[in-house]
Amino acid sequence: MLILTRKLGESITIGDNIKITVLGIYGRQVRIGIEAPLKVVVHREEIYVKIANQDKDKKDDQQQT
Repeated sequence: MLILTRKLGESITIGDNIKITVLGIYGRQVRIGIEAPLKVVVHREEIYVKIANQDKDKKDDQQQT
């Protein structure tokens, strides 16, 4: 895992077309902005896990029928 330190207003670039910017720092929370092409799917981790579990459950149901 690459670990980087950024200050308010600073950014990180991933590849040629993804940019992550620190927009705000509120106590223990950090607000970030993500600029990416529409074809790049971006989720918070807990949402990604929920979607992945739903997809897995759907596949399991299809295999049982």
